[in-house]
Amino acid sequence: MRNARLLAVLALVASFLGLVFAAYSTYDYAQHLDRQIHAIHCSFIPGASGDTTAENPCKVALFSSYSALFRESYWGGVPISLFAVGAFSFFLGYALYLLLSGWRTPKRAYLFFGVTGLTPLCASLVMFVISLTRLHAFCKVCVGIYFSSALLAAAAVMALLHYRAIAHRHLPFDPMGPTEPQAGPGSPLLLVGWLGALGLAAIVPALVYVAALPDYRPYLSNCGKLEVQQEQHNALLKLPTAHPVKPVTFFEDPLCPTCRAFHERLIDEGVLENLDVTLVLFPLDSDCNWMLDRSLHPGACLLSKAVLCGGSQSRAILEWSYSEQDSLRELGKGNPTAIEKKIRERFGSDVMSCAQDKKTAVRLTQHLHYAANNHIPVSTPQMFLGDKRICDEDTDLGLKYTLSQLAPEVLR
Repeated sequence: MRNARLLAVLALVASFLGLVFAAYSTYDYAQHLDRQIHAIHCSFIPGASGDTTAENPCKVALFSSYSALFRESYWGGVPISLFAVGAFSFFLGYALYLLLSGWRTPKRAYLFFGVTGLTPLCASLVMFVISLTRLHAFCKVCVGIYFSSALLAAAAVMALLHYRAIAHRHLPFDPMGPTEPQAGPGSPLLLVGWLGALGLAAIVPALVYVAALPDYRPYLSNCGKLEVQQEQHNALLKLPTAHPVKPVTFFEDPLCPTCRAFHERLIDEGVLENLDVTLVLFPLDSDCNWMLDRSLHPGACLLSKAVLCGGSQSRAILEWSYSEQDSLRELGKGNPTAIEKKIRERFGSDVMSCAQDKKTAVRLTQHLHYAANNHIPVSTPQMFLGDKRICDEDTDLGLKYTLSQLAPEVLR
């Protein structure tokens, strides 16, 4: 019975930790349903201070396309962490049952827990691989869930070993004797009942969440329009995509982390290749942008010019700027000429020579004038679907839902 008690305590601790981390993750997600920006918890200590920066790995995970299901049907989708809340709640109750029922616990209860207790670890492994290979960031709250799942899996393995040890033991119970008491195997129907309860616990929070969601459709078209649709010098840039079916205009900065995340989100959601993209370069760098009194992203002007000079490589240069953004931003702060060297090495001296040409500076200025004439906020990215401005909050959590309402053809 000592092993049974030990595994129950371990399962209890693991489930409680998993529930706390999953609840914090869900809370952070649900806060954004008001379409405002909120700090996001990102600590191994539940309840520690939040962070609103784009580099926050928990924000990267939360705004990624992997954090929720059914994004087309519901604004923001249904956060995956909700299913974790339900599952860990079930295992918390089940561990308590194993602990309190003691020797009266049916043998099949250990078998059930041994098998189902491994499922959170399987889900965590999938999310771990996604974090490693797609997000390139590890959210500490998510790591807390991974750790809790591993602890729960350890308890599950102990349960399987315990079940194997007692499965064929048929000792009579003698309360006066030295023999350890034990319960019978339990009805097979118990397995069905427990499994049903686990499934119910996992989906009920999601059903309640969906039922409580407000109707976001009235908000999708209230963020303004593109007042000047044509740039008179034909200076704007067309980005090549595979199957363009819907005109869209992006205002982006090659060194803007939020632009990078937005671009990756469009690719992950399978949307970008269906958009007919007009790119307006809007570097937040006072070296060329007179609307700023200081550079937020030094080096962004030079990279913007390189994108303009790329010709058929324009999209490749923009995506290279995003993929190398961390190192390019550091170079921009201390050694801007090093960015020139990198552009020359990667895309050739012709692109760099063009980027240093006065005509290219004039063209970039025309991009900035186009942004100013349309009263674009000094904030990137900005997205216009046709002439309709997509609200900032609808370019992240609500992107897929917004597109399903305003341009469903780009999701096919």
